Amino acid sequence: MASGGGRAFAWQVFPPMPTCRVYGTVAHQDGHLLVLGGCGRAGLPLDTAETLDMASHTWLALAPLPTARAGAAAVVLGKQVLVVGGVDEVQSPVAAVEAFLADEGRWERRATLPQAAMGVATVERDGMVYALGGMGPDTAPQAQVRVYEPRQDCWMSLPSMPTPCYGASTFLHGNKIYVLGGRQGKLPVTAFEAFDLETRTWTRHPSLPSRRAFAGCAMAEGSVFSLGGLQQPGPHNFYSRPHFVNTVEMFDLEHGSWTKLPRSLRMRDKRADFVVGSLGGNIVAVGGLGNQPCPLASVESFSLARRRWEALPAMPTARCSCSSLQAGPRLFVIGGVAQGPSQAVEALCLRDGV
Repeated sequence: MASGGGRAFAWQVFPPMPTCRVYGTVAHQDGHLLVLGGCGRAGLPLDTAETLDMASHTWLALAPLPTARAGAAAVVLGKQVLVVGGVDEVQSPVAAVEAFLADEGRWERRATLPQAAMGVATVERDGMVYALGGMGPDTAPQAQVRVYEPRQDCWMSLPSMPTPCYGASTFLHGNKIYVLGGRQGKLPVTAFEAFDLETRTWTRHPSLPSRRAFAGCAMAEGSVFSLGGLQQPGPHNFYSRPHFVNTVEMFDLEHGSWTKLPRSLRMRDKRADFVVGSLGGNIVAVGGLGNQPCPLASVESFSLARRRWEALPAMPTARCSCSSLQAGPRLFVIGGVAQGPSQAVEALCLRDGV
């Protein structure tokens, strides 16, 4: 499905969350948008859990999280939402794993992670939950890969990632989990690796051509995209400072190589810490931080068919550091930072018939 340009997209504004937050954990389950934890105005992790009924556009308070946390990962398993890792009220990584039972409206504790971690990447496949990497209490990046078996409520170890990292982007494609980027301390990682779920082996792919922090990543039509970010100085460029870029790098999974697109195919705006998604044959970039003194409202899309960037309708609430979730033809942008932690919930949608 291909769009007809910016007019094919529109923003849907939902009632604001009762609780403003940044680094919240989000999930979509049976027509409900769940927003769990995050950091509030005081800068401390929350135990607050709320859900938006997508049909009635009303918010309901849920039972609070047993463990207040921010930046956790969430996986939907049928009628349950599993919350993994994150950081707690004393800024320490969390080992606790908790499940929200939607039909019963309550939380249950599950088997803890073998090692406390923040910045864990999670992927669900056939009812199993894979947790990759993270940062432990010693602030060292982790290479551990664990798989959670819900029926036995236990975590099992799998072969470690070749490159330890936290906060990586993960994509499930076929029988492989692709892991891109992430961080090691303050340094962005350029590694791109794939874990084969059948052979349980890792493959190293060529690394990202450029080292950028807070870049946006997406997968569409057999290609992986790495967009924008904060460019890091090279090892021999002692006087350079990090700066916002509009770089576009694309990895072709079939040919196994990266392409750095020319200047004419770079994003219209330089940005970092933004939301990225794939809608109707387009890669979309939403909000973030740029060279302006406040967060961006601008939105743009790259048409895979026409291979060009186009401006889309601006996001109603300019923000960065947002949580995001894609559900069908809608890309939800949730919370984040405007002047402070935001309550905004807005979705970029494909118009009917596009």
